[in-house]
Amino acid sequence: MTRLREHEEDCIRELGEPFTEVHQWLDDISRCEGPDDRGYRHNRLGVEEIRRRWGDRAAKAAEIHLKSDEEMGEE
Repeated sequence: MTRLREHEEDCIRELGEPFTEVHQWLDDISRCEGPDDRGYRHNRLGVEEIRRRWGDRAAKAAEIHLKSDEEMGEE
């Protein structure tokens, strides 16, 4: 299963929808530049940018994504 699908399923369980665009936005830079560039969006500023773009529930989805990545050692 891809990490995107795992992130979507986590959000479906906790929030009732997948928030695909949030997960794609968070991981977009690392897909292009590699995992070392995760820090550009995988942080509080990234969560706040998501809140600005998509709202509070999307920011919660981002927090779920970051927590999952941290647990998997993908910070």
